[in-house]
Amino acid sequence: MAGRPIAPAEVEQQVQEDLARLDAYRNQLGQMLQQHQVLAASHADHVRARESLEGLEAASDDSEVLLPLGGEAYIRGRPDRTGPVLLGIGSGFVAEMERPKAVEILAQRTKQIEEAADGLQSQMRTLEEQMNAVSRRVEALTQMRPAGGASDDVGID
Repeated sequence: MAGRPIAPAEVEQQVQEDLARLDAYRNQLGQMLQQHQVLAASHADHVRARESLEGLEAASDDSEVLLPLGGEAYIRGRPDRTGPVLLGIGSGFVAEMERPKAVEILAQRTKQIEEAADGLQSQMRTLEEQMNAVSRRVEALTQMRPAGGASDDVGID
């Protein structure tokens, strides 16, 4: 099925628009990759916290642990295996709760992070497919350009 003839200026304009679209898609994909890295770090942090809480259950009463203070500074201590856990709930607030509840909340958060990461990966795949389609269109349009800047119309099938 043949379409209407397209003037070289229209082809050039379409190529420029598609190249701008590709640039925007690349920027968007870069931002999505950064978001994915943040999600991956958060996931690892939550898994590590849950595993640490679960590991304390198996520790003996005279076990010693290193408590991180930040800046790669630690102090030695003995965990209270039966005491409550302080868990961040957002905006710098913490809630005190029993250990099993804290483990459950950490598991829920981990699942939510995994779901968010899966959704983001799906969006990234869709964006990559769109980028490939636009790239193919740009390639096809650039092959249609007349050599030497002739002003003849070009038809698209």
